[in-house]
Amino acid sequence: MDNESNLPLTLVTIDRASSSTTLSRLDGKGAWRLSAPFVFEDTSVVARLEFSPALAALLVTTLAGDQILFELPLQKAGDPPEERLVVFLDQNQWSTLSNTCHDVQKSSEEDRAAGRKLKEWVDQRRIILPASSSHYFETGKRFSTEKRYALGLTILQYSRGWQMRHPLQVRRNELHDAFCHRMGQPGSTRSASIFTLDPDALFSPIEWTASGLPPTLLSKLAFHPDALVAAFASIDTMLDTERVGEGPDTGWTAVSQRFSDWLDELDQDSQQKRRAIDIHIITDLQRELAEEAATAGVPTELFRQWGSKGWVRAIGDSPAVGLFREMLHSRHLNKGTTWRRNDLTDMLYLSCAAGYADFVICEKHMRDPLQHGLKRMGRSTQVYRRLTDAVAAIEELLEAPSPAVSHAQ
Repeated sequence: MDNESNLPLTLVTIDRASSSTTLSRLDGKGAWRLSAPFVFEDTSVVARLEFSPALAALLVTTLAGDQILFELPLQKAGDPPEERLVVFLDQNQWSTLSNTCHDVQKSSEEDRAAGRKLKEWVDQRRIILPASSSHYFETGKRFSTEKRYALGLTILQYSRGWQMRHPLQVRRNELHDAFCHRMGQPGSTRSASIFTLDPDALFSPIEWTASGLPPTLLSKLAFHPDALVAAFASIDTMLDTERVGEGPDTGWTAVSQRFSDWLDELDQDSQQKRRAIDIHIITDLQRELAEEAATAGVPTELFRQWGSKGWVRAIGDSPAVGLFREMLHSRHLNKGTTWRRNDLTDMLYLSCAAGYADFVICEKHMRDPLQHGLKRMGRSTQVYRRLTDAVAAIEELLEAPSPAVSHAQ
């Protein structure tokens, strides 16, 4: 007789209504329940979780009956396969996509057709539409619980667990690697993909002290348990019925406005102003520059000798932070620029996405400086303002004999 304890699990179901966790055997001859119930918060809309260690997939059903499928990494963090294109949507584009799914009166037939194509390509695993921490934050701020749920559901269903690593972590990784290369130590660089299934990626690295899952279950998982916990937490957080606040005002907008106004009054050419902007950027990033140089093993005296020119070179040669610098140049050099509170978030996330994705779709006031920066840096990411235009370009690339993807590292 086979040893039943050695039979691998094929399906784990956590049901809210019955307060039960059911484990099913691979041979289909039975299932049993764990005594420890899974705890749901009152504001959670999750009704049931189903996941298969063998398939590395999580299926969540909400109280409204909607379903969300998340891919999970096997053992190590998952990176985008090279045959998949990475398409990053700004928050306004996610809203457009949500309307095509949940509010037909607010969407055009053109947009609905584009939305159907994107869903088809996602399901066929031909493209990735990664979510970012900004998408979670911006969605959580919406006042209407109904619209917040619809938007969050759309982001979760289309992203399927794929996420963009937090831009501040990407920035640190880029600076660290730039210093490593300058020191002639390429073997010391960090290998952290920008678009990933890594459970640590979305909000920045997290030390998981407890997974919340029964110990008897953890030993049977073929994939890393942190990935399962992070996936469920991401879904539960995005759909939570409690609205999040606006967050504190960091003062960045006011500082940027004063600096732009000061530049407008200077009797200098654009190159002189660019140098002033670079000094402004270095001042803002001085702590990150110093810390990542130290982590890369740069001697303090050598770091000082490199000075501002060396630091600017480290910034300018890096895909994400280099594009961020170019966007700052573009906006500060544009006389009469008015800075808004959300501009920092937009620039930070869009520059990170455009540094590594194949397509970025965003609003015109961010698209123009982003395109200008990409051109100056010689990068190939395609940037669009309209969902329909981007979908046409994506389709053309997908139908090409051998699509070239820029996110592979």
